[in-house]
Amino acid sequence: MDNIILKGANKHNLKNISLEIPKNQLVVFTGISGSGKSSIVYDILFSEAQRQYLDSLSTYARTSLPKFSKVNVEQLEGLSPAIVINQQQLARNPRSTVGTVTEIYNYIRLLFSRLGQPIIDSGDFSFNTPSGACPTCKGTGEELVLDYNKLIDTNKSLNEGAIKHRTWKVDGRLFNIIKATQLFDMDKPLHDFTEKEITTLLYSKAQQFNNNAVGFIQNFSFEGIVTRIINRHSDGRGLVGVSYDSKFFMPSVCKECKGSRINAKARSVTYKGKTIVDLVTMEIYELLEFVKEISDSIAYEIKEYIINKLEILIKIGVGYLSLSRSVATLSNGESQRLKLGKQLGNSLTNLMYILDEPTAGLHARDKEFVIQAMKELVKKHNTVIVVEHDKQVISDADYIIDIGPGAGVNGGKVVYQGNYKGLIENKSITGNYMSNRKVITRKDSLRTPQDYFHFVANNNNLRDVSIKIPKKVLTCITGVSGSGKSSLIGVLLNKYEDIVVIDQSPIGSSPRSNSATYTKAFDDIRKLFAEVSGLSPSKFAFNSKGACQQCKGLGYEIVNMHFLGNIKKVCETCNGQRYSDEVLTYKYRNKSISDVLNMTIEEAENFFDVISIKNKLNILSSVGLDYLLLGQSLDSLSGGEAQRLKLASGLSKKGKTYVLDEPTRGLHMADIAQLLVLINDLVNAGNTIIVVEHNLDFIKNADWIIDLGPEGGKNGGRIIAEGFPEDIIKNNNSYTGRYLKKHCLIQNYY
Repeated sequence: MDNIILKGANKHNLKNISLEIPKNQLVVFTGISGSGKSSIVYDILFSEAQRQYLDSLSTYARTSLPKFSKVNVEQLEGLSPAIVINQQQLARNPRSTVGTVTEIYNYIRLLFSRLGQPIIDSGDFSFNTPSGACPTCKGTGEELVLDYNKLIDTNKSLNEGAIKHRTWKVDGRLFNIIKATQLFDMDKPLHDFTEKEITTLLYSKAQQFNNNAVGFIQNFSFEGIVTRIINRHSDGRGLVGVSYDSKFFMPSVCKECKGSRINAKARSVTYKGKTIVDLVTMEIYELLEFVKEISDSIAYEIKEYIINKLEILIKIGVGYLSLSRSVATLSNGESQRLKLGKQLGNSLTNLMYILDEPTAGLHARDKEFVIQAMKELVKKHNTVIVVEHDKQVISDADYIIDIGPGAGVNGGKVVYQGNYKGLIENKSITGNYMSNRKVITRKDSLRTPQDYFHFVANNNNLRDVSIKIPKKVLTCITGVSGSGKSSLIGVLLNKYEDIVVIDQSPIGSSPRSNSATYTKAFDDIRKLFAEVSGLSPSKFAFNSKGACQQCKGLGYEIVNMHFLGNIKKVCETCNGQRYSDEVLTYKYRNKSISDVLNMTIEEAENFFDVISIKNKLNILSSVGLDYLLLGQSLDSLSGGEAQRLKLASGLSKKGKTYVLDEPTRGLHMADIAQLLVLINDLVNAGNTIIVVEHNLDFIKNADWIIDLGPEGGKNGGRIIAEGFPEDIIKNNNSYTGRYLKKHCLIQNYY
């Protein structure tokens, strides 16, 4: 079968759509955020491909594998086994490196175990085994160094809350243990403690105590605050995954292994004058040249494998990385390309690859690497289906399916399907932007900087770089992947407090969370219902006292069908309204709390006359989410909708300086135009907006640009150009300037 045939799809906002999707081509699904693209690609095509594949396995095997319910469509034929490359970050475990996730490090270890001197076992080079890990850092490469001022307030006594960590809050269990030891004067300010007392409080090893005081008879153990925090992370996960604890420590390279993670025995083995540490800390470009020079016949197969993998990483534009680079430090774009590179390394054919915005987080120069990689997958007789908003990807597609015309209830239809020429002739929103009949215009005049954040950056590949970021204007930090953008922002945030950060971390996908709860608007709505009813606000929370007892406030029940997958069934007790009958009798302006949750944000904004509620709903409308239902769960939102919800929540906070990490991710050109209106309003109100961004339409609207580069890794970390957009365009050394100039010429700017 040459096509994937889909008929009668009604998932989410889809309106009984039918499609024929050509196989063995690069197919792009586009359309404004929330139009229904993800519902087709992920909730139907991928979900059913997975279900049918798992259904081919034995019943016994299926009981221990993920369950997928059959999708609600009239017909779906021609699917191939599917592989998804999504926007999820690679594992944030500090033990994961570029070398381990690509498996190249396994072969480097094998190489050294066969040819290195003295000879030791391959496992002895692994920092994930006791025989190979550095005994000091347990293979993480980092030591925990206390940030003294963040953990304790020396001007306070223990009884006054001198310990800032919540685990030792006053009158808490561990606080009472400190008190029971009778080692400390609980009313004396910490700045009057002796050096011995401070050392005991922070670093004491476990000591056993016995307290026979009335009402407090027990044997108990006391250990220093820092000692306890470090010990509970000694399983090797480190503090990266425990964001609260990590706030009290500064990252520091392990003094014993110098960050290499392995012990002295493994570090002492050499091959051709190089240790394994030398190899994994080389940039991939350099490592490839070293491996190519290997001539030992015993290493032939190992050599060929490593060369193949390294060449793929270079081909997708991450040759500046090293194998020792922690995955936790990679950008979303870098993570995405590593996942794509892994697929390029196999020889499988007739698969269906599904990619979620593979160019998100990439500079215009780097996008070309990814586009070529996707075309290579197609050459191997695979079908590549991409959800994308980027003009470069859309124009290079073999087949385009535009979903719309609007978002939410106004979307869910096939607006166009065909080749690129047909799209730009089509009068859809996407067609108008792709043909430049409609463009994101620049504001009439640039704001001139008057004052600056001024600091020197020494972080990763930034070396003594003097940075000045203007205040009360819109500044874009630009540059190719790995040029130092995130490092620059990291230095800024460490130096200046009270900056509101809106990053790429997920908003969560709980079925009990929605746009109203996420933005705290629901707190005010519940208080309003409480006032008119005389009840507690908790009575109007579907997660609390007022919830339907049958479905516990979900509005539906999950029916476990064993190996066939789970089925959602509307709760028969509350008919999907989430609340008990009693709660639904209380009304505000003739609407129950359930009625309110079923309003769109636009309807709710017009319905409520309470300023605090209207303000929170207004900012949701200002980022283009007015069509969402107030009670629509977060797990049903598209990537673009989730991103804008996070923006709305972050931009509603009180703060004079905002740092935004790629706010255009997941957004259609029309959505970006609306976002720029909101951001310019914030700047005009006297706020400072600093944005890490690659989108050229957004960049051309900046008042000030700081372009880093020229390349990534050790060949980056320098300011290539800074100033007004015109200044960047005139700089021939700037990749950003070159692409911005081309972009603006096409749109008849300059």
